[in-house]
Amino acid sequence: MNDVSHFVQKYRQAPWRVQLQWLVLFVLGLVLVALVAFGYLNISTRTTQAGREIQNLREIILSEQQKNAGLETQLAALTSSQVMEQRARALGFQPVDPAQITYVVVPGYTPPEGIDMSSAETQLATPIILPEYTQSLFDWFAEKMQSTVSVSGGQP
Repeated sequence: MNDVSHFVQKYRQAPWRVQLQWLVLFVLGLVLVALVAFGYLNISTRTTQAGREIQNLREIILSEQQKNAGLETQLAALTSSQVMEQRARALGFQPVDPAQITYVVVPGYTPPEGIDMSSAETQLATPIILPEYTQSLFDWFAEKMQSTVSVSGGQP
């Protein structure tokens, strides 16, 4: 018994060492909490910046759409029939009487014909989507299970 108390006294740590260990654990906990808080702050800052960038880009897009609409309105006003007629008269053009029009016939010219999409000849003979891409996951799994059973001879 005396030997045991001798060992306990020898290996017992000094009180200042125990306090130092608790202090180190406390500081380590504080550092860990600070790292987590810094990570959270970093992520929330980046998220806020991305959100603000999105808002700025949306404002720019809206502004550009408004500019485009204004330019389209201006173009429509400039190309209206009344304005075009006034500009043509200012350049010396005048309305023509249909009796004054002379048509020129060009020998050998045939106007292009339209394409008839309703005929059955335009349909392709081969399917556009390959059969490998039309098989469902359940069909594929059943096929694999059936081939496994047939290869093993029905024995587990």
